[in-house]
Amino acid sequence: MGGGRWRRIASQIGRSVAVWAVSTLTMLLLAGILPDFRLRSADGDSATDIAVTAALGAGAFGLLSALVWPLLVRLLLLVPALVLGLLVFFLNGALLWLALRVNPVERGDAAPETAVVVAAVMSAVASATGAALAVRDDDAYRRRLYRLADRRRRSTPPCPATPGTVFLQLDGVGHDVLLDAVGKGLMPTVARWLGAGADSDSGTGADPGGRPTHRLTCWRTDWSSQTGASQLGILHGSNFDVPAFRWYEKARREVMVCNRPTSAAELQARAIEYAGHAGLLAGDGASRGNLFSGGAEEQALVLSIATRRRGPHNRSRAGYFAYFSDPANAVRTALSFIAEAGREIGQSTRARLRKQRPRVSRGGLYPFVRAFATVVERDVVVAAVMGDLLAGRTAVYADLVAYDEVAHHSGPASRDAEKVLNRLDRALALIEKVAEHAPRPYRIVVLSDHGQSPGETFRARYGLTLGDLVRAGCGLPVPRRARRTHSGAEARAAVRAALRRPVEEGAEHYRPGRGSEPIVLASGNLGLVSFPDVPHRMTKEEIDARHPALLPTLANHPGIGFLLVRSERHGGVVLGAYGAEIPLDELDDNPGPLAAFGPGAADVVRRTHSFPHTADIMVNSFHDPADGEVLAFEEQIGSHGGLGGAQSRAFLLSPLALSAPTADGTELVGAEQVHHVLRRWLNESDGARRPEEPRRERAA
Repeated sequence: MGGGRWRRIASQIGRSVAVWAVSTLTMLLLAGILPDFRLRSADGDSATDIAVTAALGAGAFGLLSALVWPLLVRLLLLVPALVLGLLVFFLNGALLWLALRVNPVERGDAAPETAVVVAAVMSAVASATGAALAVRDDDAYRRRLYRLADRRRRSTPPCPATPGTVFLQLDGVGHDVLLDAVGKGLMPTVARWLGAGADSDSGTGADPGGRPTHRLTCWRTDWSSQTGASQLGILHGSNFDVPAFRWYEKARREVMVCNRPTSAAELQARAIEYAGHAGLLAGDGASRGNLFSGGAEEQALVLSIATRRRGPHNRSRAGYFAYFSDPANAVRTALSFIAEAGREIGQSTRARLRKQRPRVSRGGLYPFVRAFATVVERDVVVAAVMGDLLAGRTAVYADLVAYDEVAHHSGPASRDAEKVLNRLDRALALIEKVAEHAPRPYRIVVLSDHGQSPGETFRARYGLTLGDLVRAGCGLPVPRRARRTHSGAEARAAVRAALRRPVEEGAEHYRPGRGSEPIVLASGNLGLVSFPDVPHRMTKEEIDARHPALLPTLANHPGIGFLLVRSERHGGVVLGAYGAEIPLDELDDNPGPLAAFGPGAADVVRRTHSFPHTADIMVNSFHDPADGEVLAFEEQIGSHGGLGGAQSRAFLLSPLALSAPTADGTELVGAEQVHHVLRRWLNESDGARRPEEPRRERAA
């Protein structure tokens, strides 16, 4: 055993010397190329003196990077992640300048801007050399992966022999998109897990040359097909009263937004109260890159705790420290960030020159937003998951948002989005490789929270926004561009016709006054209209009395699929074109305008109607079943948030070692059902059943 220890020490020393030698050569090469970087005194030196200067400089830079860099990053932990990524270059250059200054021979020097370039190149070369030398040594490879992933490893009891579970959420990747990517060879890791050919009907892969290890299951989302509702339901077991991505709450006089830290914290607290338990990851769990914690003890990049000033707040940013504490890692990600931003600028320019349709604006800060989502967030989250695996945590849930961000602006089936899927597959392969070195076996479950549906924006097709249409239907002023459109003219004509009709006798008439203008919010192709001066959810009769033309204007517009409103007579009704008005309890026999949205639409509409904070008018866009297109009320050509098309078809990719998601092969419906399936799988892995706490009764 002593011999093995000495061999490991000798191997480590050998790798360190090799990295030092390569760094020295790199420094010599850069000194010969860059005019403002020198390794000799002004009077000139011999080749030996220059080599000694380079060796000492490379060694000092390596020691400073190892000792000083983690302290710098910890001090800068409160700096926004994007700023920290940009500071990487300057801090690394400062370390190189300091290394040259502390060099005892005092010959080297570099201009500040040159020091930044030299430091970046040397860090990248040193990282690549160390990785290449360690790849043949499993122990060294494991130690390296762990160091990159989590420098905050704590002493923990020995890991149990029972399997752990990793849940990896590919944000926005629909079931059909995944199958298509496997068929095109874009996701070889997923293809290998399923077998060479994934059979959509059987849910498993079929390949004469290899046996599948995973099964593929499609699950149907709630009406609010977006990350806030889906992830809240998956992690906490309840997404009750989450009608959309953003909505107005009259009692609080506040717009709730799922990706706003204060709203996320409030939604998480409500879900815990509704479900009656802390969440899926309670106990020895880890939540990485999510909107919500899931009850995990270890949290990094979790939005719901981002506003806390003490305690867990630091943990919300810990993932950035774990990643950026390695300078080579930070430089590599920063370079990839710049490359991705440049790639987006090139792709959007090409789309504009080719006059591709549909198309949305991709200028401003969007290239940097995309680069952050597809590079920084991915790298940091994957590194955090790697640390969790090597620390032996029982359950890990991580969200990778890259595809969702790109698909919104480039389209769900675009070449841009396909390239992101390929990179996500490589991340899955890396996590799978790390799991082989973990102190306990792991089962990898991959799932999505929703899909995306393609289509033009509502504004691009009709020349006005949903807000413009609502204002026109209320008889309120609209922008000149909206008045000139065909839809705007029709709306004004409908208002003039409606206002000549007398109000029904006995109906309460609301006179427009201060604060009476409607609040119109969009969540993909789902729109929400609320009247803030009315404290309760208005009924159809009240809306007709106040704005006689509004509901007919919306229901008859060709870009609108259906409306949901409360009714004094029927409780709730779905409205459609040509005067269609179907009570909610009659939708099963007569779906009316919901027929185009497929099975299950009536159930999710009825469920949303029961929410306390459902808007006065819920508006779902038109949907074409032939091509799956919808019309987003936001500026997105790949959208989700409502009903229609692939956005409601998410996937669940699970190991065959776990039980089937549903025993009788029935459809898996709703994020809350997915939560119960995942909870059951954790019970199976633990070998002991976790108690299911009873859910509290909710008032309809």
